[in-house]
Amino acid sequence: MKLSRLFRVCALLMLAVSAVFLLSGCLAADTSAAGTDGAATAAGGGMSMIIMLVVMIGVFYFFMIRPENKRKKQAQQMRDNLAVGDTITTIGGIMGKIVSVRENNIIIETSEDRVRMQLAKWAVSSVGKQTEEPQN
Repeated sequence: MKLSRLFRVCALLMLAVSAVFLLSGCLAADTSAAGTDGAATAAGGGMSMIIMLVVMIGVFYFFMIRPENKRKKQAQQMRDNLAVGDTITTIGGIMGKIVSVRENNIIIETSEDRVRMQLAKWAVSSVGKQTEEPQN
């Protein structure tokens, strides 16, 4: 969890730095002397802006979008592989043993008294007994 925050802070920092470079490149191109040297500088400034934009999009993809998609895929695979007898924890913190699995929902027993609950599959947070509270 802490590593993910570090990546997000780094990505935002890189965004701020690239914005400063983009603005300084635009200002340098605008204040250059008129003539062929000014046209060459303006063309070079435009190319560096495009490169910085591509780098910025790449950073966002690799540090934010790709890991999130990977987590979603793992969670969906875990929910698709639910079987009768598995012990689960829901996103609301309810723990129980799976009694029946259907296409979009499951039925669990939550205690020794055989209290049964019907839940949507997307509400399953983890499979297996949770022994301790997660750290924030």
